[in-house]
Amino acid sequence: MVLSVIKQGNKLWGGRFTGKIDPIMEVFNSSVSYDQRMWSADIKGSQAYVKALEKAQLVSKSEMELIITGLDKIHEEWSTGTFVLAKGDEDIHTANERRLKELIGEAAGKLHTGRSRNDQVVTDMRLWLRESCSVLLSYLNHLIQTMVDRAAIEIDILFPGYTHMQRAQPIRWSHWILSHAVALCRDAERLKEIKKRVNVLPLGSGAIAGNPLGVDREFLCKELNFDSVSLNSMDATSERDFIAEFLFWASLCMTHLSKLSEDLIIYSTKEFSFVTLSDAYSTGSSLMPQKKNPDSLELIRSKAGRVFGRCSGILMILKGLPSTYNKDLQEDKEAMFDVYDTVSAVLQVASGVISTLQINKEAMEKALSPDMLSTDIAYYLVRKGMPFREAHGISGKAVQLAETNGISVNKLSLEDLKSISPLFCSDVSEVWDYNNSVEQYTAAGGTAKCSVVAQIEQLRTWMKNHTY
Repeated sequence: MVLSVIKQGNKLWGGRFTGKIDPIMEVFNSSVSYDQRMWSADIKGSQAYVKALEKAQLVSKSEMELIITGLDKIHEEWSTGTFVLAKGDEDIHTANERRLKELIGEAAGKLHTGRSRNDQVVTDMRLWLRESCSVLLSYLNHLIQTMVDRAAIEIDILFPGYTHMQRAQPIRWSHWILSHAVALCRDAERLKEIKKRVNVLPLGSGAIAGNPLGVDREFLCKELNFDSVSLNSMDATSERDFIAEFLFWASLCMTHLSKLSEDLIIYSTKEFSFVTLSDAYSTGSSLMPQKKNPDSLELIRSKAGRVFGRCSGILMILKGLPSTYNKDLQEDKEAMFDVYDTVSAVLQVASGVISTLQINKEAMEKALSPDMLSTDIAYYLVRKGMPFREAHGISGKAVQLAETNGISVNKLSLEDLKSISPLFCSDVSEVWDYNNSVEQYTAAGGTAKCSVVAQIEQLRTWMKNHTY
């Protein structure tokens, strides 16, 4: 088998090389198959950079205008899907510069003056991720809005709250929805903070030592709408904290979405029958026609593992690197793109699931049982003046007596209860009302209607202050 040879002299880095490159190595080294997604960011960065070169009198005004016009043409080709990658295009930077030379000639060679792919690529990544964070924030906001709206509409529905997967206390269905919405609000706030740290300009750092040609980095910062300029050129071209932080953010957000999905998967089983997923977010079985599977939720749950893997993978790469740029960092882009695509899809599917979910109020209320009011017995006695620890013990004795007699605790007679404590009076009958139970939790954050309404209003205020 004869392998075709590939000349290296026409590479951006090829001047020092005279030998041949293995075509397998050519493919192995290439990143254009995925980093072409940054074509717009690359063009935007290059147009700002040539303006800085003109400001530093490194290119003439006519050369600057020629380069900008050529880059506009390349932008149009990418936008319309007519840009054609060439065999030697290693990455998006090479592809755009090669095409620029085809369009405007030798003037294209001045664009890279004082610039390295080391500072170019990380600038592209920051520009791309900055915009992508804004998109994810809008999806998050929509999901939170959907959950809050649903909580407001269904505020009067009660169902069991669980700890250790055991029935614990009666709560409002809306209280459960909001518990997940609040976690997603934290995710939105974290992502907004990360976006600030993404928005730092590395361009003008060169390969490692900086820029020796008087390029005005503050001008570049304003031109590209960055918040600040990187402090150290060695750090600027090599640090990927912003990628690691984004991947960790995604891992935590996916943890919350996986928990939400797990709850709904359980609630949608025949054993619970609390909710029914829309056909739009379910699938069937190829063998069992009665099945309606919550595949949307199961996929959300599984995608969390995919994101975790990307996060741990990039951390493993970063922890072993020496200072400044190393080609290992080429792995950062696939992780960034994949995690963005995954979280983007998950947030949109989750919004669809929540907005189309049907609830079974009867099944929810039927699942409430008197034993879930055992804590309420203790609270009843506390209100009569008994210390809580003693009241807890008395409540346990009431439960034990009911179990011994083979009846539910609410069927104990007043005489039965008085045999345990003389503080029981006829008003104990109010304890067995589930609405009374939830309505006692009036403290901020509780499941009483007034508390849930307050949560809804706080979240609506939060959304007004966090529009993206």
